[in-house]
Amino acid sequence: MEALIRQLERLARQKPVVMIFEDAQWIDPTSRELLDLTIERVRSLPVLLIVTFRAEFQPPWTGQPQVTMLALSRLDRRDRTALVAQITGGKALPDEVVAQIVDRTDGVPLFVEELTRSVLESGLLREAPDRWVLERALPPFAIPATLHDSLMARLDRLASMRRVAQIGAAIGREFSYMLLRAVSRLPENELHAALARLVGSELVFQRGTLPEAVYSFKHALVQDAAHSSLLRSSRQQLHAQIATALETHSPELMESQPEIFAQHYAEAGFVEKSVGCWGKAGQRSAARSAMAEAAAQFQKALDQLALLPDNPERQRQELELRSGLGPALIVVKGFAAPETGHTYARARELWEQLGSPLEYLWIPYGYSRYCRAVGMDQAPRLDEDLLCLSSQRYDSAGLVLGYLSTGRNLMWTGRFASSRSRLEKVLALYDPPSHRSLAHLIGLYPQVESQAFLGIVLFCLGYPDQALARSSAAIAEARRLAHMPSLAHCLAFDARLHSLDGDNAALGERAGELIAVATEQSFPERRGHGVIYRGWAKVKNGDVAEGTSLLRSGSTGLRATGREAGAPHFMTLLAKACEIAGQTDAAVTLLDDALRIIETLGQHWFAAEVSRHKGELLLRQGQAEAAEDLYRKALSIAREQEAKLWELRASMSLARLWRDQGRRAEARDFLAPVYGWFTEGFDTPDLREAKALLDGLAT
Repeated sequence: MEALIRQLERLARQKPVVMIFEDAQWIDPTSRELLDLTIERVRSLPVLLIVTFRAEFQPPWTGQPQVTMLALSRLDRRDRTALVAQITGGKALPDEVVAQIVDRTDGVPLFVEELTRSVLESGLLREAPDRWVLERALPPFAIPATLHDSLMARLDRLASMRRVAQIGAAIGREFSYMLLRAVSRLPENELHAALARLVGSELVFQRGTLPEAVYSFKHALVQDAAHSSLLRSSRQQLHAQIATALETHSPELMESQPEIFAQHYAEAGFVEKSVGCWGKAGQRSAARSAMAEAAAQFQKALDQLALLPDNPERQRQELELRSGLGPALIVVKGFAAPETGHTYARARELWEQLGSPLEYLWIPYGYSRYCRAVGMDQAPRLDEDLLCLSSQRYDSAGLVLGYLSTGRNLMWTGRFASSRSRLEKVLALYDPPSHRSLAHLIGLYPQVESQAFLGIVLFCLGYPDQALARSSAAIAEARRLAHMPSLAHCLAFDARLHSLDGDNAALGERAGELIAVATEQSFPERRGHGVIYRGWAKVKNGDVAEGTSLLRSGSTGLRATGREAGAPHFMTLLAKACEIAGQTDAAVTLLDDALRIIETLGQHWFAAEVSRHKGELLLRQGQAEAAEDLYRKALSIAREQEAKLWELRASMSLARLWRDQGRRAEARDFLAPVYGWFTEGFDTPDLREAKALLDGLAT
């Protein structure tokens, strides 16, 4: 993609470029990534990029300064009439014929064009030097009423080429002469004549010369009309012939494009072969991080598999396919999406039915991740079962997954010391040659994810220097591996870390990179994170209105994925933005909602900070006693969690309150030992603030 963008940049430096994407509603996910990236880059290039699409396509670029949206309405009667005249070469049609075409086409340009050509080929008209003349009275219903009928009528009248059009349609929107010849088995002179007439009708376009020519249908609807004209039995037989011809003449495609075989096998009724090829296509797509394609291909394999009798062999095949679908859905839909949950729940059911095979230990791991993301309480039991089973079977990969899952879940619940221990065990056990394949099973590299989580854990425990080092190491490793899902994960966690440590410049940089990666790779959950962190960076830089808007839109997008983990932190950022904007009541409501989510999900990692922030708000409203109660609650939570950084912040809030109440010595004696715990010489905003507060209390 970068190479293609660089090519566009070089062309644009030579002279202005016009670039057109047509029918974007049918775009494949990888081409969509390229289009999104191109739209971002053309901000600063002399490029006119035109994208046409139907209303069901929802572009993400609406509102960007370099994008203008133009809604194209259907052609009015004058324009329909003008288009008819253009197609007839300027020779006038009888008024009654033009009237019927104009009335029946409903302003759809393709229909106007096809219906006009259909009438010209119908035999109802005679060509005179300057006009077309009706040979006889126009009979009722002589002009087809729908586009499909019009296309079918044209194909019926061109009987000699109809079979060729049907074979081409079965091959695809585009088909080569060589494959067409192998499937049709027509004499070359007949095939050449039929193709020439098909091209002359402008239903099909030709590129190149025989025998290397490639043909493409003018429009997908033309291909559909030709394909749908086949009887079911004929269609199946034809697709079987195409698959056989491909096997004979292009066997290399089985490795490079197995999805082509999969589609023809499915249409031919060769279910087992179709399942195998769709599965292979999904694996190939996942290996190159084309996760949207991978998810679609694995799902097509499962749809085909459902046509086979239910038995242990089918169950094992389904388990294998879901082992690919699960990680793809995590990336494309998010950890908490219903589709992700259904896939892992079904996979776990199959896994248990088949005796918990060792090679599928990722299943309880994946289901645990889903349960934690949506607040289900099954995650700890799933983690312990995974560790127990892996220990019994001496499986190091299972132990890596088990410790990663428990370490991650312990972090969310606020048990930071235990989380640190488990995550460090992942790093100690991880062996790249033995465990590299785990990334394809769980969607992320375990050693990278562990370091990203350790960054947050160490920060909360009071080791900000080690936290930043771990987070930076995770990003560097993800870049080295060139694994986009892992990189997006690390960028999100590094942005979270900087939102906590107050480094706003670093936060803005990370948020921008995260949004770019998540947009390019179509990671909706990670893009939501990026928008939230960009919003908070803007708030801290003084752009409160824009920042608050981004915080709200990012949170809305994230909640749409079903994701609840992390919500209290994001709600606290929004509450702080509301407070800065003077919307204190809204801020208090947000914090109350965050505290409810914490209790519902058991997600206590940020509980001390939410309580402390609520105390700050109540103090500004003059409720000193209620604020002190919340500070003490935050302090109690922090000490129970051994979260020294949260303890320091709660202690500073309490010390300031006591200072303002005239209890300066009590405040100093209370804060000094907490501050003294931290490594001397390490400089962070929290430690600078604590030192300034202590110095003020000493004077």
